[in-house]
Amino acid sequence: MDTKGEDRPPGSDNELSHVERDGDQTRSRMVDVGQKEPSARSALARALVVFPPGLLEGVMADGGPKGPVTEVARAAGILGAKRTGDLIPMCHPLALDWVQIEFRALDGVRLEVLCRASCTGRTGVEMESLVGASIASLTVYDMTKALSKEIRLESVELIEKTGGKSGVWRREGTG
Repeated sequence: MDTKGEDRPPGSDNELSHVERDGDQTRSRMVDVGQKEPSARSALARALVVFPPGLLEGVMADGGPKGPVTEVARAAGILGAKRTGDLIPMCHPLALDWVQIEFRALDGVRLEVLCRASCTGRTGVEMESLVGASIASLTVYDMTKALSKEIRLESVELIEKTGGKSGVWRREGTG
């Protein structure tokens, strides 16, 4: 089995960490992190839910047709982050130490859904924070879709990560 690049940071040498090549064959693989030392790791991701004008303010103040939107979405996002290893085939199951979901109305039409996850482990928590933000935003959509067919989700993205061999990374322009 080709283990070349197992500890290589993402993007180096244009190799994918979850792909192994053996001659003409290419296969997916779970990265072996067994030899890595556990360290403190965290990640922050966000998703945006875009509402038609005039709708977001009411949702934030009163909830939606199915109840308290942000509280149900918060619970769903935390559960999603905790279950990432069950949803993404090559993700290692992690014992998360902390998951936080926050909601911020940005400009009257966009709801920012933030998910921060942390653990002490051998691999990062980027996927857990991305899944948490995604599931929370999908839950907001599910709970408000009866109000308008124009509600949409956009830009699920990693904002920052800390820990591990590659240290701190922060998306440009996010402070």
